[in-house]
This record gives sequence, C-alpha cells and structure tokens, in this order.
Amino acid sequence: MVQTAYANGSSTRYLEDTMKVIVRCTKTGVKHLHHAAQEFDIGVYFEANAHGTVLFSKEAEENIQQLARDSNTNDERENAALLLQNTVNLLNQTVGDAISDMLLIEAVLTIRGMTVQQWDAIYTDLPNRQLKVGDLRVIDTTDAERRTVSPAGLQEAIDSLVHKHRQARSFVRPSGTEDVVRVYAEADTQVGLRR
Repeated sequence: MVQTAYANGSSTRYLEDTMKVIVRCTKTGVKHLHHAAQEFDIGVYFEANAHGTVLFSKEAEENIQQLARDSNTNDERENAALLLQNTVNLLNQTVGDAISDMLLIEAVLTIRGMTVQQWDAIYTDLPNRQLKVGDLRVIDTTDAERRTVSPAGLQEAIDSLVHKHRQARSFVRPSGTEDVVRVYAEADTQVGLRR
C-alpha cells in the first residue's frame, strides 16, 4: 500500500496493525505513488483526493494466470486465482479509473458479505484540518514531505505542538500546484486538533 502524508493516520494504523500490510509513504502526486506501487507484486495506491489504482507486476500476473489454469490446484486456490485474474482484467493499471475502482469495491463487498456502511465503519478517521498559507518563504522538506528542513526551527516547533496531543501529527509543505504553503494536522479529538 502506498500513501501520501495526507492519508489519515487512522487508515495507516488500520492497514499496518490490523491488515498487516506494508505501507510506504511518498511525496504528494500520482507520479510518485504510481512509481512506488510498481515496486510491489501487487501495489495499491490512492491519494486522499481518490486518484489511484491497483498495479500488478508482470510476474504476479503470470503466476495468477498459471494458477488459474493449473488442474492440480485445489478449488479454493483456483477460485482465488480466478478472482485475481478478473481483478487484473477489470482495473485500469495505467492511470486508474473511478468506474472500474468502484466496481472492484462493489465486488469485494459482495464477496465478503459486507455493506457499504460496514466497510465505512472499519476504522474512524482522526479529526484533521488542512490550511493554505500565503507565505512566499521557501519551505524545504524531507521524509516524503512529512518533515521540514528549512526554515530553521519550524520542524522543532511543529514537533513541540504534536507531542502535546494523542495520535497527533502535522506537516507543512510547499504546494506543487499553487504559490502557497499547505499545512496539515490531525489529532485524536477535535479539541486536541484545535490546540
């Protein structure tokens, strides 16, 4: 799973702690997410704005096709291989496609016997807030845009505020599309977020 810093921390914890999935964080932008997802046999990425898709490596696709055709495969493995083969055929791995992604979600929910409401209740997003600041100072970042390098003292000030609240995190990054600085913050409660 590949996410950006804008992914809600609750989703990251759910993926890592409950689903036991490796989560990689990249810079904001589909080009960064797509590139990182290509490093996995099955790579999944979605930005917070919903752009994304699922990628299958050539080796993964070949293994899935071989399993689906193998007459010595037990029924459970064959069914799983056929489902994955249909998934490969459904998805647009080049740029992603909202319709095929939605159809995949509907299929998964049906197979798992889940409603959309049950799916939505799997985890609860942490309260969060995003701001744009019209500041022309140069902000340099590192660690997939999650930490500032300059101006001096900014990251220390952010860390000081974050450490005062449970499940809190915040980052500041220059926008890639506007002449502004973007600020993101989340905490376990609205009260903590406002502070």
